[in-house]
Amino acid sequence: MAERSTAAVDVADSDGEESLTAEAGKATADGAGTQQKAGTDTEAAGNRDKGAAADVNPPELHSGHKLARRYRLEECVTRLDGFSSWRAVDEKLRRAVGVHVLPADHPRARPVLAAARSAALLGDPRFVQVLDAVEENDLVYVVHEWLPDATELTAVLASGPLEPHDAYQLVSQVSQAMAAAHREGLAHLRLNPGSVLRTESGQYRIRGLAVMAALRGISSEHPQRTDTESIGALLYAALTQRWPYDKDAHGLSGLPKGVGLIAPDQVRAGVHRGLSELAMRALVNDGATASRQDQPCTTPEELSKAVAAMPRIRPPEPVFTPSPAYQHTTYQQGYGQPPAHGGPSRTARPVAAPLPPPPPLQSRTGKALKWTVSALLIAALGLGSWQLADTLLKEENKPDPGRSTSQKDDDKPGQVASKPIQIQDAAEYAPDGKPQNADQAKLTHDGDASTLWRTYGYNDGPRLAPYKKGVGIVYDLGSEQSLKGASIGLHYGGSYTEVSLYATDSLTPSASGSDPVGSFKKLATEKTSGKSVDLKVKSEAKARYVLVWLTALPYSPPEQYFTRPYKQAITEVKFTG
Repeated sequence: MAERSTAAVDVADSDGEESLTAEAGKATADGAGTQQKAGTDTEAAGNRDKGAAADVNPPELHSGHKLARRYRLEECVTRLDGFSSWRAVDEKLRRAVGVHVLPADHPRARPVLAAARSAALLGDPRFVQVLDAVEENDLVYVVHEWLPDATELTAVLASGPLEPHDAYQLVSQVSQAMAAAHREGLAHLRLNPGSVLRTESGQYRIRGLAVMAALRGISSEHPQRTDTESIGALLYAALTQRWPYDKDAHGLSGLPKGVGLIAPDQVRAGVHRGLSELAMRALVNDGATASRQDQPCTTPEELSKAVAAMPRIRPPEPVFTPSPAYQHTTYQQGYGQPPAHGGPSRTARPVAAPLPPPPPLQSRTGKALKWTVSALLIAALGLGSWQLADTLLKEENKPDPGRSTSQKDDDKPGQVASKPIQIQDAAEYAPDGKPQNADQAKLTHDGDASTLWRTYGYNDGPRLAPYKKGVGIVYDLGSEQSLKGASIGLHYGGSYTEVSLYATDSLTPSASGSDPVGSFKKLATEKTSGKSVDLKVKSEAKARYVLVWLTALPYSPPEQYFTRPYKQAITEVKFTG
């Protein structure tokens, strides 16, 4: 069940239960949505097309069915109101995805398509990304990311309330993400513990932006206020393990009836006072405000600014628990003695008493022997010192193999040192006709490590094959050179980057056959998890045009404009001959 809640699609019922019946008319109504006063302006809109949705039978789909000859349906996780949601596999990119499917004549089909396409344009990595939105063969389906390593907040709160630092991170990240969405005109309207995921690294991801509300036919006259109150409810639940209304929802117990909305620090002892007040400032639908005359927060932007104005809550200090096998030894307790606590002293091996030193030599014979031994030791030391000095002098007179023969102080010729080769020009090599960033190729030999050539991002890796044979740049060395190696600076570390060197016949070579580098001479190849790699050409090679070819790209966390995880960038390339 934990795995299912981890990656369940974003249309689970608001009280945490999932309806798997094929009869949409028997579907459960929204749980928490009818509990929040902020949701009352959305309930009417949802009920208006409830009957119309019930008249539309969900598509007859089954496990193994393929959409667009690409998305193979694996498991139905929700079947409700004429639509169904599935865990699926993208066979083209070999990854798990989630899919919402509904008939093209469903009354919500058009709003769902519009919402999915708008959410996909946002491209913010704090949201579960919409990957595809298609109308095909009388069906409308929306494909989104599936995060198997993330856990629903519902499951996290089932084990207890969050620590203050974790609750602070939750409200900070979610409010900032929703503020960014509202700046682009997008609202969620269904934020609850089932739509917030926590990754293994402690980051929070929001799923169902705009799409969840469109699937349920929900709208709001005050979308910013609705989402802000929902974030306040999330923070309230994180601090108290209680839902801030008088009905149970999302696996959490509600507040006692007739009591009204009371501050989190009055519900549970030890709650952080600042976070408690922040939750009350967000839950304005019941007229709740914090103490000290602070104004309520009515938009995610206001809430994120209020979070930023708080003193930062630091994570708890790690507690060091020494292993039972570790025993601190003092001068009062010898290493051979049994430990004072816990050790079975009866079975401890007895420690033998140290032997007394031999008696000193006091006789005349003993004195003569001492003087003889001392003289021999002094002679041995003198002989050893002379041999050491002689050896050092001989080593000093040996020729240094690293010196060039042009040095005047060398009597014997040494090994010629490697010299840098000047790069004259560079051009991206794209044998499939789909270049990455061709205009950036010259930035890899401009002497500035802050400029770079960047590959596209890919959803699967590290190997690019079979979707792409590789990506790379051809360098012109000006004339045919004896090549010994290359040093390549990389922007991303991680497991792993694979780089190869090839000799080509021109700055813009032509690929022959299905292998774009099959006709080139391979000079060297290396794998690295660092941010630089040195390639050495083992046999003597001469070339004017050299291809730096990447066939594996490392994983790196999503960035603002580069959300796909497998990518690389080359900062500087240097050749030696």
